[in-house]
Amino acid sequence: MSQWLSRHIAGVWLTGVFVFLYAPLAFLVVFSFNSTRQDAVFTGFSLRWYSALMEDRRIVDGFLLSLKVALTSATLATVLATLAAYALVRSGAFRGRSWMSAMLNAPLVMPEVIIGMSLLLLFVGFERVAGWPDRGALTIILGHTLLGMAYAAVVIESRLKELDRTLEEAAMDLGCRRESVFFLVMLPNMTQALGAAWLLTFTLSFDDVVISEFLSGPGVTTLPQVIFGYARRGINPSIYAAAALLMLVVTVSVAVFGLYTARQTAARAREQALGAREAA
Repeated sequence: MSQWLSRHIAGVWLTGVFVFLYAPLAFLVVFSFNSTRQDAVFTGFSLRWYSALMEDRRIVDGFLLSLKVALTSATLATVLATLAAYALVRSGAFRGRSWMSAMLNAPLVMPEVIIGMSLLLLFVGFERVAGWPDRGALTIILGHTLLGMAYAAVVIESRLKELDRTLEEAAMDLGCRRESVFFLVMLPNMTQALGAAWLLTFTLSFDDVVISEFLSGPGVTTLPQVIFGYARRGINPSIYAAAALLMLVVTVSVAVFGLYTARQTAARAREQALGAREAA
């Protein structure tokens, strides 16, 4: 037994990790199809909780709001992170660079409770002085953009560091302006990193609870907030169904991006092989 374990220790360890990670998710998905409200005994297959989910206006409205917030904040965070990463990587050494890089990465290690509380105080202060913004979808979007920008910047910055500077220099030698180099040379070579950054920030925003709790207003509740509120009041299989659909959305998004990335990588490999044959 010990010899078999020593030969297969990596596989056993990896299997244990996957079971630890995905067994609770599988349990949740299975019981979202339970025919009764039992949370420990599967009494039969039924779609009643998915039907009840579609009739629950709080969940439907929360899903639509979460989708709107995630799409907007992910796009804003990716654009801002791209500009920030470009300034840090391609602008060379300048005064305050280290400080700016540290501030950009600070939300990665800052507890979300602190981020949410500080943003709440900031927005309340602005509202008292200028009468804007009211707490609601806008403040949630701004908060999620702040958090997502830090994560997106890490992904985009690592890709920028890998890009060959000679491509930009060659384009400028051929008469291309710096802004044109950015749009025509750099962005096409960063599409995978930009897609990964957008997907990461979309997922972070879509399932965030802490920051949304601080920044939401009356009548403005995201889907994770609704699920969390239902879970605090007791067992409700409808939230199992909502969580299962949430996982489905994330899984499909990751799968689509993975297929796109694989096709892009294969196309780039074919182009490189074709160029090598033509050069030979």
